[in-house]
Amino acid sequence: MSDYEVKADAIADVAFGGDGPDHGAEIATLRGEVAALSKRLVERGRPLLSEVKAAKAEGGFAERYLRKGLEPLVEVKRLSGSAGSEGGVAVPVEIDSAIEVALRAASPLRQIATVVRVGSANYRKLVAKGGFASGWVSQTGARPETATPDFVEVTPPVGELYANPAASQAMLDDAMFDVEGWLASEVAAEFARAEGIAFVNGTGINQPKGFLTGQTSADGDAARPWGTVQHVASGLAGNFAPGTGPDKLIDAVHALKPGYRQGACWVMNSNTLARLRKFKDGDGVFVWRPGIGEGVPATLLGYPVVEADAMPDVGPDSLSIAFGNFAAAYVIADRAETAVLRDPYSNKPFVHFYATRRVGGALVNSEAVKLIKFSVV
Repeated sequence: MSDYEVKADAIADVAFGGDGPDHGAEIATLRGEVAALSKRLVERGRPLLSEVKAAKAEGGFAERYLRKGLEPLVEVKRLSGSAGSEGGVAVPVEIDSAIEVALRAASPLRQIATVVRVGSANYRKLVAKGGFASGWVSQTGARPETATPDFVEVTPPVGELYANPAASQAMLDDAMFDVEGWLASEVAAEFARAEGIAFVNGTGINQPKGFLTGQTSADGDAARPWGTVQHVASGLAGNFAPGTGPDKLIDAVHALKPGYRQGACWVMNSNTLARLRKFKDGDGVFVWRPGIGEGVPATLLGYPVVEADAMPDVGPDSLSIAFGNFAAAYVIADRAETAVLRDPYSNKPFVHFYATRRVGGALVNSEAVKLIKFSVV
């Protein structure tokens, strides 16, 4: 039996009419030990319930940390793996969710690619090359072993995405200023711009690898190496060969396997889309169709169009048009949550909010996307 249990039994005797001695000293000792334990819990980042309630009543993260620079009792410290003394504060779920919603709305590839949440930088995806073999047999016939596909392991490169918006202390002191909404919108806008570039043209070095970064070939799926994306040549450097524009678009659609066409879409920038909207078929009908209602996307040859500013303009040898099922072709790996470090010292009287987020991305299935290359071959 522990010392606490012995003392508790003695106190119980007194409380319920026992004949024990005066336990005032024991009670005082227990109170002191409880106070010491409470102090250690607070020092270890586990505040008392009363203090948590008080922190929430004062506005928690926004009021204590963003406005006043006080370490929030209800938040969790997040330290860098490379520099333990430099850390940030993980933003609450509400702000982090607002950032994610804004990212999905503003970052085109997030709308169509597969997005996964990962807990480390070691995320890997296994992709099967080809399908499983099968065969026909009689009811009592032997079932020979069928061939199995080869698997390819893909590791999306991960980098740290950051934004560093600033607000004056006067703005933060203004109770009418929505500091949480402002921070979420500023961070999301910068993250979406940087992501949009990386998911298309990223080098894969401390950032995602874009789907246009790898090798391309005019060979079909059965002939070219895995990881190489098939391109359809426009027939002319920097343009479509005269009168062949709609035909090349059709070629790109049917170069994609039927299984990937359901859920496929076009990806290009606004300048390229302006060219294609003028194309007509042999009957003089525009191949581009506007959306028939609110929320219904415009279509090109029956497939929706996603505008991505990071796609290159039409030029010699440019890969300006992509068509594919990006949910199967590209994976985005979000690691953990957004972290914010408040910096009131670097640029007085402004307060900077250094926000970071770990993001990775890579093309995982080169058969699920096709490109139109503005070249002769």
